[in-house]
This record gives sequence, C-alpha cells and structure tokens, in this order.
Amino acid sequence: MVEKIRKNLRLVVQFAWVALTNGYVKGWRTGGIFAGKTKMFCTPGLNCYSCPGALFSCPLGALQATLNSAEYKFAFYTLGLIMAFGTVLGRFVCGWLCPFGLVQDLLYKIPFFKKLKSLPGEKYLRYLKYVILVLFVILLPLFALDTFGVGIPWFCKWICPAGTLEAGVPLVISNSGLRALVGGLYAHKVAILTLLVLLSIALYRPFCRYLCPLGALYGLFNPVALTRFSVDSDKCDRCGECQRACKFDIPVYDKPNSLDCIRCTDCMKACPNRAIDYSVKLKDLHEEEKKV
Repeated sequence: MVEKIRKNLRLVVQFAWVALTNGYVKGWRTGGIFAGKTKMFCTPGLNCYSCPGALFSCPLGALQATLNSAEYKFAFYTLGLIMAFGTVLGRFVCGWLCPFGLVQDLLYKIPFFKKLKSLPGEKYLRYLKYVILVLFVILLPLFALDTFGVGIPWFCKWICPAGTLEAGVPLVISNSGLRALVGGLYAHKVAILTLLVLLSIALYRPFCRYLCPLGALYGLFNPVALTRFSVDSDKCDRCGECQRACKFDIPVYDKPNSLDCIRCTDCMKACPNRAIDYSVKLKDLHEEEKKV
C-alpha cells in the first residue's frame, strides 16, 4: 500500500489538495457559495471563488478584482502571495496544487488511439499564455472601465475554463433561476471548456501549455525558485530519456528549469543515471550572493 502511494504520490497530493480547498459540502449539496473568513485567502492554483465547494479565493480572480476596482489600482496582497508561491515553488503549483491541472491529468489518462506531443505552431502557441496574462488579466481590467470607473475580470468572464467547470456548470445545474438567465456568454465559455476537455484527452495539459496566465507567471520563477531542478553533468550522458518522458517535450538535460516545466518529476524517474535532482537550492543562492 505504501509503495503504491509512493508511486502515485503526485496524484494523491492533487486529490488531497482538491478535497482540502473545495471541501464545502453544503455548497455542493445546495448550490450555494461559501462566504466564510477563509475566502479572504487565496490558494496557489486556479480555484474559482464561485465554485460551490471553494473555501478560498483564486489568485487570478482576486488580482483582477483589485485591478478593475474604482478604489484600488495595485494588488499588493495578491501579487505578494503569487510572488511568494512562485519564489518558493515555481510551477510546482501547476503540477501538484491546481484542481484544473488534475482534471487535465485525468482526461489524458483516457485511452486514445494517438497521443500528441504537440500541436502545429507549438513554438508560437506557447506564447499565448503571456499575451492573455498581459491583455486579459492586467491591461483590460485596468483600462477598460465603465462610466463609473469600474472594469470587469476579463479573463474570468471570457476565457477561464476552470471557472466554467468548477462554478458555472455546477451553479447552473443546481439553480433553476440561473438556468433561465444563461445565454451567449455561457455558451461561449462552455464551448471553450468543451474544446479543452476534448483536446486534453489527446494532448497533455493544453490549457497549462498554451493559455493559463497563472502558469505563465509561475513559470517566470522556475529558474530562480528555491525549489528547482539541477542536472549533475558528471552523471548525465545526454541520452534524452528525460525529454522522452516529459509530456511537455522539454530537454531537461539542457533546460532543467524551463518556463514550461510543471515539476511532475517524470524526468527524474526516467533518468537511468539518476542525474536529475529536485531540491531546495539555498546553497546555490548563497554562492551567487558571495559572487555579487
């Protein structure tokens, strides 16, 4: 039993995290939204505020709520949290602590006649998440305001499939009043979700890979996060087993802390020479400080 848990540790952590952060049973049962004090705090990963089971807030939702506010224009608290999570963990958050990441992982396990390594134009598609981050999360909430000086959470409203899956669909199913109000916007969001669900069966984590602005933010911290990969050059013979094991097709032997890496550790398990290590790099930071 212990050995089975060890082999599936990431999956166990993912399920445990979802249960911990979305454990408001009454909300799931009645279609209500939890409004307790824990909603003042953000989880590291995408976790829609309006999800019936959510006990915490989503960092992207909180960030946009501040940026599109008529009163506040800088999200010190939310950005501070994102920077803290990123500084310590990088995109480990995406691989281990994001509910929508878990959904994509499970979908990819569905048998399919051919699993895809990438899509045409992969190199350019991976920049989409940065465009979405700048445009939909920052610029539009800041500057696309109504006559009262208030904006809308553009990413949450027009794109976020996690919000549609975790909040939109459950709330519409459980509330007859909401069912009577749904229209074109809801259909648009469900279409995005449906496309990503189908694509996730064939391609590993398409949302994380191409669209997620939170992943884009955390990815920027990967090369400098306290917990990161290192490759022992004395042991590594550049055989490429790590890249073949990586579902994002990252040449780990060359780019162990790629901006796209979600820290799944498949590369470590695949390395025949045990040349890849994932640990806290305080020593490296101390040596860099001494050089400066």
